Amino acid sequence: MTATILEAKPIVEKLRAELKAQIGAMERPPVLVALMVGDDAGARAYAKMQAKAAAEVGIEYELRQLADDADGPALHDEIARLNADPAVDGIILQSPLPKGLDEPAMQGAIAPHKDVDGVHPMNLGLVAANREALAPCTAQSAVRLIEETGVELRGAEAVVVGRSVIVGKPAALMLMDRGATVTVCRSTTRDLSFHTKRAEVLVVAIGRAELIRGEMIKPGAVVIDVGMNYVPGEAGARGRYVGDVAFDEAVEVTGWITPVPGGVGPLTVTMLLKNTVEAAKRRSG
Repeated sequence: MTATILEAKPIVEKLRAELKAQIGAMERPPVLVALMVGDDAGARAYAKMQAKAAAEVGIEYELRQLADDADGPALHDEIARLNADPAVDGIILQSPLPKGLDEPAMQGAIAPHKDVDGVHPMNLGLVAANREALAPCTAQSAVRLIEETGVELRGAEAVVVGRSVIVGKPAALMLMDRGATVTVCRSTTRDLSFHTKRAEVLVVAIGRAELIRGEMIKPGAVVIDVGMNYVPGEAGARGRYVGDVAFDEAVEVTGWITPVPGGVGPLTVTMLLKNTVEAAKRRSG
């Protein structure tokens, strides 16, 4: 068996065309402000991707950068100013924050209706209650890719490996809301393969390079690999990025699988744009 590769590009193109049309019909373009503290290379690269994607669909994007020695009160004050600014529809706090800053507390300071990253406790609670919410972007991406396969989720056995607040937990809840029977595992789960082998749908977001091997996967399963791990090269060779799933092994077993890179990541940025448009629509009534 050779898997169908679930690449994000066709979904991204479709969603962005839809968003561009929606924005064209609005009285004004949505405004998204990204806050970054310091100059982390990964955060800056992600901000660059956000800016490019926002421009493509017609969202006004601004990156506000604070010095790496900015303290909690300074960041909190900046968030408060953006919360109060009627021209701003969405706010995202770029990760990681420098040591000493309480990231969950800062995320919780963002007004829920402007939390387009979907990380505010209120939005996470709405996801848990199966209510309309600005849901976490990566979890949305994982579920959208699963739905793209056409696999019936009602009654399906789904396993989520990883229990983070922004990926594992909300993805599990969203799958439950679609009728799946969901098991949530962690890296320390006893006999992890016992659970993963039963999964018709397997979402892996654990942050461990190639933790899930081919023999741990049920033949024909849908596998969504959220991981992005850098593996250094040997003897001076260039390193590479791999997922949490051993792709070369899994592709021979699964029915569908996302590549790394090229799977969940590109779609996550588009879900951020989708949330921004939704936030702007709600604010305009």
